[in-house]
Amino acid sequence: MNTNKKAANPCKGKAAQQKHHTAYHSPIDSFLSRLDGVKRTGNGTWLVRCPAHADKSPSLSIRETDDGKVLIHCYAGCSVHEVVSAVGLEISDLFPPRPVDHTHVGKPERRPFPCADTLRAIAFEATIVALAGAAIIAGEPITQFDKNRLLVAVGRINDALDASGVSHHG
Repeated sequence: MNTNKKAANPCKGKAAQQKHHTAYHSPIDSFLSRLDGVKRTGNGTWLVRCPAHADKSPSLSIRETDDGKVLIHCYAGCSVHEVVSAVGLEISDLFPPRPVDHTHVGKPERRPFPCADTLRAIAFEATIVALAGAAIIAGEPITQFDKNRLLVAVGRINDALDASGVSHHG
């Protein structure tokens, strides 16, 4: 009897083997495996060329949290959605599966993203807006790059509000 599954099923395609194999990968392993030129910069941190734009030098920072979440930030301004789409993933693929809490089975989730989590996620973008505001008040000129980055920050803040279910359109 042949117990070697690979030899027993030579018709099984590479894509099917990869799909089966990646089903058991952690979110960080799945994400990193889709990137080229990954450079580990520390414990649970990496730097890589962003797949969402023509990156000549690494601008995508990646961090794995203690609970297995994957945090990404493109210093050139690409959104998380753009980055994960570029490698064929979805935002949910950056998070480990949620453990089943049998005390809450059947109860609807309050929101996909609680407001406190949303605020933490957009803190960096709020800092960009604050720095631009301080520069304007000080009478410093705002470059086109600064204006574009400010628009990215506002867009990310609005996206975060949308994701948390907070109405911000007036």
